[in-house]
Amino acid sequence: MATVELRFSALPEHVRTARLVAAAVARRAGVDEAVLDEVRLAVGEACSRAVGLHQNGGISAPVKVLLIEEEKQFSIEVGDEAPHAASGGRAPGDPPGDTDAETEEDEMGLAVISGLVDDVEVSAGESGGSIRMRWPIVPPAGLLD
Repeated sequence: MATVELRFSALPEHVRTARLVAAAVARRAGVDEAVLDEVRLAVGEACSRAVGLHQNGGISAPVKVLLIEEEKQFSIEVGDEAPHAASGGRAPGDPPGDTDAETEEDEMGLAVISGLVDDVEVSAGESGGSIRMRWPIVPPAGLLD
């Protein structure tokens, strides 16, 4: 199992770099060429979401992206350190703001990711959250014989 870890400052201009790195590592891991655009788009959406959560929460910690190559699947986990509310309310320590608009934007981003990736796992808590996305690895030609 090989893992690449990428950390970047929570700035929108770094999302493009994360997308490019994710696509390159996915290609090298053996993800089907036909789904690489979906990988790029899903990673871009997940990273943009994490950047927004960090910026809205005033969090200076970097966004963390793990690219994990396993035997039969490739996973990407995008993690944030923003406190998440348990049930759609304001998380502990959140400043007053337009949480309805933020929640709607967050839900839209998660819907886009779910539409792009068949295997998605979202976790969230007071110390942060993560989105884990998985794709099958296609064996190289000649190994199927």
